[in-house]
Amino acid sequence: MRTFSAKPHEVERSWFVVDAENQTLGRLASRIATVLRGKHKPIYTPHVDCGDYVVVINADKVHVTGRKMDQKMYYRHSGYPGGLRSVTLRRQLETFPERVLEAAVRGMLPKNRLGRQMFKKLKVYAGTNHPHQAQQPTQLEL
Repeated sequence: MRTFSAKPHEVERSWFVVDAENQTLGRLASRIATVLRGKHKPIYTPHVDCGDYVVVINADKVHVTGRKMDQKMYYRHSGYPGGLRSVTLRRQLETFPERVLEAAVRGMLPKNRLGRQMFKKLKVYAGTNHPHQAQQPTQLEL
């Protein structure tokens, strides 16, 4: 019996759309990361990007449990001394709601070139409209 290994040119990619309204942030992010990696397919190969494209809508209506709205912090650094900036989850959802879900999914992907390639297949939008209607994405049930 020979072990099957998918080749990059053999992978067929499909498009999925996910409605993030009233979904829990971490559970939604882990399901999206699974689809981006391709672990939902029988041809999954760890060293090949077998995943599909995921379009997330209503990212501004994502739900979190507990007191994370005021206690969870997001950090960024300008590169200059004293350039560390922090912002709460509540403030981040008000200003840049896409970044919240992107950061959660990015943390669940591999930290290498393959993970960066997988992350490029994630498209996140705060509202219900997205420019990917031509790809005819199917609804992904979570």
